[in-house]
Amino acid sequence: MPHRLSITLTETESAAHRPSLLAVDRAISDIRRGQIVIIDGEEGALTLTLAAEGATKSAIQRLKSLSHNQPHLILSAKRVQTLGLGQFKNQAVCVEMGKALRPDLIEGLVNPLASVSKNDFFDIPFIDAPLRSGENAAIGLTKLARLIPAAITVRLENNKRPQDLNQWLKDNHLLYLKTDDIFGYEEAAARSLRAVSDAQVPLADAPNTKIVAFRPSDGGIEHLAIIIGEPDPREPVLIRIHSECFTGDLVGSLRCDCGDQLRGAIKTIAERGSGILLYLAQEGRGIGLVNKLRAYKLQDSGVDTFDANEQLGFDADERIYLPAAQILSHLGINQVRLMTNNPEKVSVLQSCNVDVVERVEHAFPTNKHNEPYIFAKATKGGHYL
Repeated sequence: MPHRLSITLTETESAAHRPSLLAVDRAISDIRRGQIVIIDGEEGALTLTLAAEGATKSAIQRLKSLSHNQPHLILSAKRVQTLGLGQFKNQAVCVEMGKALRPDLIEGLVNPLASVSKNDFFDIPFIDAPLRSGENAAIGLTKLARLIPAAITVRLENNKRPQDLNQWLKDNHLLYLKTDDIFGYEEAAARSLRAVSDAQVPLADAPNTKIVAFRPSDGGIEHLAIIIGEPDPREPVLIRIHSECFTGDLVGSLRCDCGDQLRGAIKTIAERGSGILLYLAQEGRGIGLVNKLRAYKLQDSGVDTFDANEQLGFDADERIYLPAAQILSHLGINQVRLMTNNPEKVSVLQSCNVDVVERVEHAFPTNKHNEPYIFAKATKGGHYL
């Protein structure tokens, strides 16, 4: 009789991670709704931040009123370079727009799909200097919110902080968090994952399948373990790490190979007896569905999938694989045979203390719609064909 995986459903929360996770989760909600968030930086300064995407004239005016100072726009250097407005050595630049800090010009600067002329921006100074921690954290927060990575910020130096900060925050209905809360959010969320529900879900190519949902302690989006057959944790387990793809997995988009990879992995695992597909909530290589659709639009103009992400202000790949490692740990699995053509998945998973004893080839035929995508993954992402 095979040795079965141990699955314990629990709502136990990590006391070490919960406060910071909740702070960031609430800040994500606020910033997506166009609200101002206060970030306490390492230098003692408060950074008042507002997402650039969707910023309104009234929200910008409130930022000025709260700070009694002129806000700046922070965006990626890649975006400014794409506009043909200069070359920069730092990853992000500060834009001193002054009275030109208007929603229409902000949209033109941060969104590569906006219809603008670079002539509108020739007189605007771009400061190529390392950002302070609060400004970097503001960009990080917009990424976590799956918005375009650009923020409108203004600093309150230590000597200008409100004497009673808590009362000031309360009076102005402002949410406060620290830079470390933002920088450590993804790791803390991954380490707080707990199994919260499971059920037998027979699949077309794998009738003996159980799906287990893992949720972080802030109540965030769940990751799934699709357990096929009866994997023996005493032996290397065949696994596939699959990042969710609404367009490929659900509606059958031909622009990527995600749907083929998902269904192919399930069928292969079932044919080989047992294994696990880890379905991670990291749409669009971690940039979210809306930004992935924006990236598709950019690809229609001739750029590849990696450059499209970078023109939006993201890294070429924003995914992390610690959630996968944590789920495997919860399932008592230490050794795996990893189905992938992405060598980075092997190295990153190993860095998370998972022993990858074998890389199992996992590739499918291309079509005329996804050939450029597959080619870019091979030439720029280092994937095996």
